[in-house]
Amino acid sequence: MSRLTAKQIQTKLATLADWTRSGAVIQRTFTFTDFLHAMRFVDKIASEAERVQHHPDIMVRYSKVTLALSTHDAGGISDKDFDFALSADLLFADKPA
Repeated sequence: MSRLTAKQIQTKLATLADWTRSGAVIQRTFTFTDFLHAMRFVDKIASEAERVQHHPDIMVRYSKVTLALSTHDAGGISDKDFDFALSADLLFADKPA
C-alpha cells in the first residue's frame, strides 16, 4: 500500500463528510447520546479493525469517539485509511436512535 499525495488526499476527503486531515492522519469525531452508545460503536470499530487488519487510534470522551487513521507501513495516509473511514461512517449510520 502506497502513501497518497496531498492532492489525492484532498480529493478523497471531499467524498467523506466530517473527516479532516491533521498531518499524517485523517480523523473524525462521532457524537452519541451517551457513553454506552459510544462504547458500543467502539466495539463495532474494533471488530471491523480486526476483520480488515487496519487499526485506528481511538479516543473516547464520554459521548464522543474520535478515530484517527494512518497507514504506518506506507508512512502516511493511504487508500486503506479511506476504506476504513467509509466503513466507520457506515457503522455510525447504523447506530440505534
